[in-house]
Parts: sequence; structure tokens; C-alpha cells
Amino acid sequence: MSRHTSSDIHNATQAANHRLAREAEAAESGFIERGQRGYRPTMLALFLGAFSTFVLLYCVQPLLPILSDAFGIDAATSSLSLSVATGMLAIGLLITGPISDAVGRKSVMSVALLAAAVCTLIAAAMPSWTGVLVMRGLAGLSLSGLCAVAMTYLNEEIHPRYIGLSMGLYISGSSIGGMSGRLISGVMVDWMPWRIVIATIGVVALVAALLFMRWLPPSRHFTPRALNWRNVVSGFTVQFKDRGLPLLFLEAFLLMGGFVTLYNYIAFRLLAEPYHVSQALVGVLSVAYLSGTYSSAWAGSLADKLGRPRIFWLFIAMMLVGLAITLFEPISLILIGMLVFTFGFFAAHSLASGWVGQRARQAKGQASSLYLFSYYLGSSVAGTLGGAFWYWGGWNGVALFIAVLLLAALAIGALHLRRLETA
Repeated sequence: MSRHTSSDIHNATQAANHRLAREAEAAESGFIERGQRGYRPTMLALFLGAFSTFVLLYCVQPLLPILSDAFGIDAATSSLSLSVATGMLAIGLLITGPISDAVGRKSVMSVALLAAAVCTLIAAAMPSWTGVLVMRGLAGLSLSGLCAVAMTYLNEEIHPRYIGLSMGLYISGSSIGGMSGRLISGVMVDWMPWRIVIATIGVVALVAALLFMRWLPPSRHFTPRALNWRNVVSGFTVQFKDRGLPLLFLEAFLLMGGFVTLYNYIAFRLLAEPYHVSQALVGVLSVAYLSGTYSSAWAGSLADKLGRPRIFWLFIAMMLVGLAITLFEPISLILIGMLVFTFGFFAAHSLASGWVGQRARQAKGQASSLYLFSYYLGSSVAGTLGGAFWYWGGWNGVALFIAVLLLAALAIGALHLRRLETA
């Protein structure tokens, strides 16, 4: 036997031994590892959970003009069907995380998905606008139970070697769910009443919740902790002592506020003169989300090379360029503008959310909760205020409002966050 052959056999044997040792270590520790039998159902369950969350949240966005006509309300009031849900979700994020520390991860997430699906089904049958808003608010509050807990579950149960991959799969469910909610409802409402559309989405979410409960393994590394509200409050307040974190929370508010405002009122523009496009085409425009699915991963790798402070503000500037392009009349240019705007938004959001985790020294979970709280609060507040600008100045008024938000975000990013030493 040649020396090279012996060496190859030795190397292969060593590799096999290392692999067996890693598998034994993972089995002994109880972590879920890629390639093991439990990994695929775990990731399918979490993908379904993320998908359902964002389908339920954003399914009403293409329906805003339909709801406006159905209940005899203006654009700003119809946008409350989304704003109330995201606002209640934001509030819930501050509560459900600490609750899951006491009662468990899977139970909180399972109840969250089931309750949100049931509230959506009830919303479809509500005869009054107030009733619809109450059910949408309760659905948003329920969904905070998954948004606040899913990433914690991943970090506790998945082997550290596969956290990055697993988190990416989970986030892809969020992105695809946000796009699908808009696409499905936007296309379906051209063929059937809006109540049937919402009910159908509720049924799909209910099935997804049942599959989630069946496939997701119980926590193995969860240790219950008594609720200590003094520690919870101190975990939130300590984040505001950092030089950069409060600015990143503000960026989340401004960027998400501008993003949701654009998608809320673009439908009103395209359904009116001179376009009069079909509701289905408005829903199809949500494919612009695909540019964001790519940009979030690409921006992260670019930040690893160049540093977040150096490139973060550039993506905000890209959002402004995309917004400017939407001011032109041809639908082809409007779509290009949406693609550029969405690309910039998801890149900036990806950098900001990762930056929060990097800068937080204590209570990292609560730092993330504050970022998401600001994120969804921006969606709720700015998404509704944009309706007043639509009433005042049409699309030009909405674009002016978004531009003000983005210019403030750009000033913070270029003048303050760019100087931070931690990238």
C-alpha cells in the first residue's frame, strides 16, 4: 500500500471519528443538529410559524381600498386594519418574551398561532368596522408570542454550529410570508368577496398552527424562571445607556414607517386614474419583496467586509432613490422604484437588527425586543399618518411624508451611527 493511500485512509478515519464524536456530543447535550432526524421537522415547524405570522399580518394590505369601499371609510381609517395589528404586536413583544421565560417556549408559540388564526376567522365574519379592528388587534397581540420567542427557541435548541443556517431559514419564512400574504389576498379578491379571502387565510393559518404544534419538539434546554418584573424593567432600561442602541431603535421606527406607508398607499394610486389596474395586479406587485430577500443576506456579507457604519447609510439613500423613481407615471418605472426601495429597506433592516445584537452587552433578548417594538410601532403610527398625506396630496403627498422619514433616518445613519466604533 502506498504512503499516499495510507495517509488518505488515516485522514478519512480521523474525519469519521470526529464526525461520530460530534454526533455523540450533540446527542448527549440534547441539541438538534442538521442531519439528525429531528432537524427537518423543527425547521419546517418554525418556517410555518414565521410564514403564518406574516401572512396574517399583511394579508389586509392589498385589501385597503376594498375595505374602504365596503365600510365607507377613508384611506387612513382603512389602514388601521394593519396598523392596529402591528401596534398591538409591538406592545405584546414587551410582554410575551418574559412570559415565555416562565411558562415555556413551545406553549407560548403554539397558543399564539392558534389564537391569531381564530381571531382572523372571526374578523372575516364581523359585521362592523369596529369589530374587524378589535379582532385584528387581538390577532396582532397573539402573534407577538411567536415573534418574541422563536429566535430564543432556536438559540436554545439548535446546535450552535447550525444557528446561522437555521436562523436564515426562519427569516426566509418571514419574508416569503409577508410577500405571500399580500400576493394571495390581492389576487383572490379579484374573484371572491374580501370576507372569503380573509377566512381562507385564517383556515390556512389554523392548519399551519396545528402542524407547528405537531412537528416542533418540546424544549430540552429551557429552564423556567419566575417572573421578576424589576429585572425585566432593568433589562430594558439598560439598553438606553448605550450610545448607539437608542439610535438604532429610532432607525427601526423611521425605516419601517416609510416602508409600510409606501406599500399601504401604492394600491390606492394604482387603482385610481389614470391606471385603473386590477386588484390582482396590485397584489402581484408584492413580488418586489423578492429583491429584499436577496439584499438582506448580501448586505450582511458586505458588512462583514466593510463594517456596518460605513455602508448602512448608503442603503437608506437607495430607498430615497427608489422613492423618487415611483414619482414617474409609467407603471414599469413605479415597479422599478419599488424594487430599488425594497432592496434598500431589507438591506438596512438586516444591518440594523444585526447591529443591535452586536452592541447589546446585557439582556440581548430585550434589546432585540425593543428594536422590534420600535419597528412595528413605526409601521403602526407612520402607516396610518400616511393616509392624511394621501388625502392632502395624493401620491406626491405620501412620497413627501416618506421622504421626511428617510431623510431623518439618513441624517442619523450618516452623521451619528457612522461614527460608532463597533461595526
